[in-house]
Amino acid sequence: MQISVVICTYNPREKYLARVLEALRNQTLPMEKWELILVDNASTIRVAEGVDLSWHPQGKILREDKLGKMHAWFKGISEAKGDILVFVDDDNVLESNYLEEAQAIGDQWPFIGAWGASVKPEFESTPPPWMKEQMWRLSVEEVKEDVWSNLREGFETKPLGAGMCVRKKVAAHYLEWCRTSAMSYVLDRKGEGDLITGYGEMNLSLCAIDLGLGTAKSARLRVTHLIPSSRLTLDYLLRHAEGDAVSLLMFRAIRGLPLRESRQSLLKTIKWHIYKALSRQPREMLEIHDAHLRGVRKGLQMARDYLEKRQSNDPVGPA
Repeated sequence: MQISVVICTYNPREKYLARVLEALRNQTLPMEKWELILVDNASTIRVAEGVDLSWHPQGKILREDKLGKMHAWFKGISEAKGDILVFVDDDNVLESNYLEEAQAIGDQWPFIGAWGASVKPEFESTPPPWMKEQMWRLSVEEVKEDVWSNLREGFETKPLGAGMCVRKKVAAHYLEWCRTSAMSYVLDRKGEGDLITGYGEMNLSLCAIDLGLGTAKSARLRVTHLIPSSRLTLDYLLRHAEGDAVSLLMFRAIRGLPLRESRQSLLKTIKWHIYKALSRQPREMLEIHDAHLRGVRKGLQMARDYLEKRQSNDPVGPA
């Protein structure tokens, strides 16, 4: 069973990407058992001009000029030859035994189609105290035990994008799903736009469930996420809060899941309004919550428009 490591990068930090590649170079899994595909997603300066993969016998750099992580994934999936694909961002440093463990999990859990890791942060600068409750927005999570399910709802077993592993047939299904879904582009993350959209990883996880497989997180897989100071700002978190809410509701609409917010979300919103009235939360946290509510309103309108057009068989998505 061979592994294909797919790194998607856009205007990478030189030092970050160097650490990502060095961690791969030091993997315990012999290089003849895995290939390395680095996808340059429309970087201003071509990555191939500054990166040398000659150390890997199966390493290559590809260029994808259509901006968007989804397009970079398409390129990598189309070129990958492995039975298991491991998606790595240009700020993800894998533990030295990561690929060996990913392969073992693939062998031991044939009923799992997508699985992920425990992701710890490494900050360029110290996060402000008010960010403590918002750390999840930086794609970090401690996985304390191996868990899996085949449930479409919930995040408990849906892997984060950092170091996400999928079987080739799941990746192929995702490729076909996106090509036939006119609105899949809404879930794509493109460069450094105003809103930080996403849920492409969640959509990929559900492709495993589409095929009758499960999703999992494993404490045996560990990634260090390198987080620059630019992501520790209020501006970044405001864009994330609004974009995340929009993406989640569009994801649910596209996937045929209910749009209604859970009772827990309703209670949380009521609590926030009380805190806001009593001024018991830092100003930054209140602004983030307001941005989330803006995203909810925008996302609900977009989702309802999409469902109405789909029901009336009108064209949806870009021309």
